[in-house]
Amino acid sequence: MSLHSQQRATKKEIQILIADEQQIMVEGLCSLIQSQAGLSIAGIASDGITAVKMARKLQPDIVITGVGLPKMNGIAATREILDNSETPKIIALSTHSEKRFVEKMIQAGASGYILKGCGFDELIHGINVVLMGQTYLCKEIRGIIIESYFSLLKKNNGSGNHHLTAREKEVLQLIAEGYSTQKTAESLHISKKTVETHRRRIMSKLGVKTIAGLTKYAIKEGITTL
Repeated sequence: MSLHSQQRATKKEIQILIADEQQIMVEGLCSLIQSQAGLSIAGIASDGITAVKMARKLQPDIVITGVGLPKMNGIAATREILDNSETPKIIALSTHSEKRFVEKMIQAGASGYILKGCGFDELIHGINVVLMGQTYLCKEIRGIIIESYFSLLKKNNGSGNHHLTAREKEVLQLIAEGYSTQKTAESLHISKKTVETHRRRIMSKLGVKTIAGLTKYAIKEGITTL
C-alpha cells in the first residue's frame, strides 16, 4: 500500500518526529515533509534525551533521527523509544556510512538507514517502505549491508560494548562529550553519586583509567561521534 492509499484508508496523516541537532537541515526537511499530502510534523528534538521524551508523549508513526545526537546518541535513543513502544518506525538520517553505525542502528531496532546526501524522493520512498513493515536502506548503503543480514542483526544484540548497561552507555557518552559530573547527573536525572558509581564501574569493566581512554573507547564503539 502506498503512502497516499494508506492515508486514504486510515483518514489520518502520518505523524513524523524529527530528531537532529542541525537546525538548518531540520527546517528544510520539515518544509519538504509538510508539502507532502498525508505527512505531518509531530515535533522536533535537537538531542536524544528530548527525542525519547517527545516520542513517548506524542506517539508518532515515524521517528527520523540523526545518529550522532548530543546528550544521548541516535542509537541509544532508538533503543529507549522502542523499549517503551513498538509503534513508531525509526529511520536513521545520517552522514555516517560506516558499517558499524548501520549495524548498531539496526541492532537498536531501526527500520531504515538513509544518508543525508540522498534525495528527498528517496526519503519518502523509505517512509513508505518502513510503514509497510519492511526494512529500508538507501542505495548507497545497500552494498554494505544486505537484507538477510538485517534479520540476523535484529536477533543478535552482541556488540563491542555489550557488557555495558544501557545507562552506563548513556553516562559514557556524556563523559566523552565533556559533560561534568554535575551536568551528567542533571541531564540523566540521577544523583552525582550515581554518576560517579557508573563511571567507576565503566572504567573497571573496560580496564580504562582515564577520561581520555573512555573518550577513545566511546568513539571507537560509535557511542559518540566526536
